[in-house]
Amino acid sequence: MPPQPTAKFVNARRPRFSMRWYVWFVLIVAAAYGLAFAMHWDDRGVLWLQERFESKTERKDSIWLPDYKAVIDAKALPGMEEDEASDLAYNPQTKTLFSVMGKNQFLVELTLQGDVLRKMPLVGWSNPEALTAMGNGLLAIVDERAHVLSIVKVDAATRELNIASFPKYDLGPSENQNKAFEAIAWDAGRQQILLGEERPPALFSWKSDGSQTLTGDKQKLASDELDIRNLSALAIDPRTGHTLVLSADSHLLLELDETGEQVSFMTLLGGFNGLKKTIPRAEGVTMDEAGTLYIVSEPNLFYRFEKQH
Repeated sequence: MPPQPTAKFVNARRPRFSMRWYVWFVLIVAAAYGLAFAMHWDDRGVLWLQERFESKTERKDSIWLPDYKAVIDAKALPGMEEDEASDLAYNPQTKTLFSVMGKNQFLVELTLQGDVLRKMPLVGWSNPEALTAMGNGLLAIVDERAHVLSIVKVDAATRELNIASFPKYDLGPSENQNKAFEAIAWDAGRQQILLGEERPPALFSWKSDGSQTLTGDKQKLASDELDIRNLSALAIDPRTGHTLVLSADSHLLLELDETGEQVSFMTLLGGFNGLKKTIPRAEGVTMDEAGTLYIVSEPNLFYRFEKQH
């Protein structure tokens, strides 16, 4: 008896269906692995496991980012929707925050609650992307496009800043000129400025006595622990001396100890650390002497995190 046409049809279709299922499975697994690799989820998983074994004393002696929760979540800076907040610095003398705007160049002073106190135009800067407070009214500002670091002085009477009035330092070429120096932090304990290149992430130090004078030249630091997609901002915890490393692309904040080793991390995704929604593009971070953490995100969002004891 000749085979039934229906049986032939079923047998012919089954291998093709199985092949399609197998191909889709492989593609999904490959895509998931690629995403995990790009986001460094494997590294975060290792650090997460390491955190579980840290003693209470070790946690107390560090910033310990897992304990931080957002108390101000995505507060909009009024009238700055088109300005692109690029970095944030805490000034211990005034007990206020300063932020630079990269698109429309100006410096803004904020309260610790994210309220605007004043705006100061930055004349002569093309793309201010990073700043840090050095004390005595001094702020160091990095112009990423011009590859220049300027150290300016700001007081209560300042209404405008002109780059021609202040000392400038050439940061030199970067491996990726379009993704160059985008982060800076003043390390008072080591008497140096810490600089960060955006992509590939890299750290440099430059000696200073805290004045408007830098000595020698910048020195590249070992940065094996920077397993992040980009480096957006840096900050130094004045209590522990540990370094905070912010990555907008990885939606991540890292804590490094004095030897550069990873200690803890905080994801900037919605649903974690008190965040209702993912921080869209975190570009600036700073910390005050009480350990309160502040972040700004493009275009004009302000965040404040406090440690939950």
